[in-house]
Amino acid sequence: MGNNRRNFLKTIGVVGGSLTFGKSFAAGTKKSENKKEFYAILYDSTRCFGCQSCEVACAVAYNFPAPEDYPDPAVVRKTNTSQRVVVNAIETENGEQYMRSSCNHCSSPACASACLTKAMHKTEEGPVIWREDKCMGCRSCMIACPYNVPKFEYDSPNPKIQKCRMCYEKLVEGSTPECVSACPAEAMIFGKRRDLIDLARERIYSDPDSYHHEIYGEHEVGGTGLLYLTALPPGDLGLRTDLGTVPFPEHNKTFLYSVPAVLVLWPAFLLGLRNASDEVKNNLKKS
Repeated sequence: MGNNRRNFLKTIGVVGGSLTFGKSFAAGTKKSENKKEFYAILYDSTRCFGCQSCEVACAVAYNFPAPEDYPDPAVVRKTNTSQRVVVNAIETENGEQYMRSSCNHCSSPACASACLTKAMHKTEEGPVIWREDKCMGCRSCMIACPYNVPKFEYDSPNPKIQKCRMCYEKLVEGSTPECVSACPAEAMIFGKRRDLIDLARERIYSDPDSYHHEIYGEHEVGGTGLLYLTALPPGDLGLRTDLGTVPFPEHNKTFLYSVPAVLVLWPAFLLGLRNASDEVKNNLKKS
């Protein structure tokens, strides 16, 4: 019981502190942002032929079920709790085109901004990751994400948030994300974001007839860590074009500062009660 009480009070303290000192904390975060250039992935859809090697590699690396035999233009798949990346086929005026879907690893992620306990975290290296030990299960990240990426394991007795981590643990050890390594067509390239933007521009300028003259993700919602090169306008391939260039956390600041503390603290309070209740039940069983 003692440990649960301490953890509960710690959670309440973190959340309360974030509310009380929200403005100064945000200012401090801004100063520490971008200490290093983010890593990113450049996805060139003109080189993708829908082989699903990226899906298979992800499934093998993280013990997910093997992906079904797709893509099929009649079915638009979304990422889910057992698939962190999917490739869809889309019928266009230029014939069948392919489009990857996964976490975009925003430079200023709305999911991390909405997370009261910092379970959803933008790393210095670039990937946006979910940290189980800090999560209180409020699912605010799911509501906040403009791309509808984080997925909650509703059917699991120990539910987790599932989303692409850009193979963060491998990245910090100097390795390349599994999906990138597995792509036989080199439709994906991993590297520093600034370098990938330069490479994307070079491809457009060198072969202007093959590309739509835009790098999707360069400016959307403040920029993302998954950059797209396409032959057609991004909207024709299912990418959202209504999000603007302002980072989503900028829209949320005024709202967050005006939310009554009780509404924000309530989920943490319920979490503490649940943990304490579980501890009491376990002690009764032992006795």
